[in-house]
Amino acid sequence: MAKINPDSLDLKERVVSINPVAKTTKGGRTRSFRALVVVGDENGHVGAGLGKAYEVSEAIKKGVDDAKKNLVSVPMVGTTVPHEVTAKSGAGCVMLKPAGPGTGVIAGGAVRAVLELAGYRDILTKSLGSNNPMSMVNATLVGLQSMRTAEQVARTRGKSVEELAR
Repeated sequence: MAKINPDSLDLKERVVSINPVAKTTKGGRTRSFRALVVVGDENGHVGAGLGKAYEVSEAIKKGVDDAKKNLVSVPMVGTTVPHEVTAKSGAGCVMLKPAGPGTGVIAGGAVRAVLELAGYRDILTKSLGSNNPMSMVNATLVGLQSMRTAEQVARTRGKSVEELAR
């Protein structure tokens, strides 16, 4: 898969979660922050990243940089996904299902961020496992990457889309 250049895209970013974390040392507790960030161009490219730092703003900046390194291209059919899929990552499991025009994005917080920044406008989702934001974002990305459009399947099989429909 070809690497996507983030500089050529008009990326938007969304912070999914910010968690304070503490490490106990000889001198007491060292507090820092973990930020889960999703970036996307709302046109079929999306990525997620995790940033850790002693300050929230720095953690977010690191998360954005990490997300730009992990950009992936996702398939779109109009404003929805090509087909239904259930994807799992860790304890997080998410079902993604195509929806008719005008339905909107029916999704929870972490999944909604990924789908909206990927550019989907009509999609149904259901969280089936853990609702941990990290697991949900990863499961959503796994599901989106596993999808194939009819054209991609036809090309792989060496047939036309009309032949597949029969």
